[in-house]
Amino acid sequence: MASLKFRGNPANTNGNLPTVGQKVTFSKLVKSDLSEATNSTYSGKRKVLNIFPSIDTGTCAASVRQFNKLASDMRNTVVLNVSLDLPFAQSRFCGAEGIKNCESLSGFKSSFGTDWGLSLTDSPLAGLYARAVVVLSEDDKVLHTELVGDIVDEPNYEAALKALA
Repeated sequence: MASLKFRGNPANTNGNLPTVGQKVTFSKLVKSDLSEATNSTYSGKRKVLNIFPSIDTGTCAASVRQFNKLASDMRNTVVLNVSLDLPFAQSRFCGAEGIKNCESLSGFKSSFGTDWGLSLTDSPLAGLYARAVVVLSEDDKVLHTELVGDIVDEPNYEAALKALA
């Protein structure tokens, strides 16, 4: 279990993020066309997973916008925005915001949050994902992780970019 905050109040996840150097997989994340995505869907590419509670909150939306800007300069890298929002809500937001450089994936049919230690077990957001960034190499080894200390804060974008350098 990892401890973090939600608006300064204690919150916890069901486990811990994968560790740097660990090889990881994910499955059954749902793309906007309702097809399933796994880590092998992006085989041979580096992956930045921007994980958050809901696209319909200010901080989550800001992180998607910022990673969309940053993604245009990333080589052989895909940015994946992962939440429990339905693909329809993710598509609506991305369409309205002009998000073209990232892909959104929904975990509504997946054990992703449980498997990766990201499911919030308490706080008003219990059941949703904590805010985190995980950077993976082309062969799905963890290069960087960040569990954001307070869910209302944005992630450290520079640290994620540094892991890709």
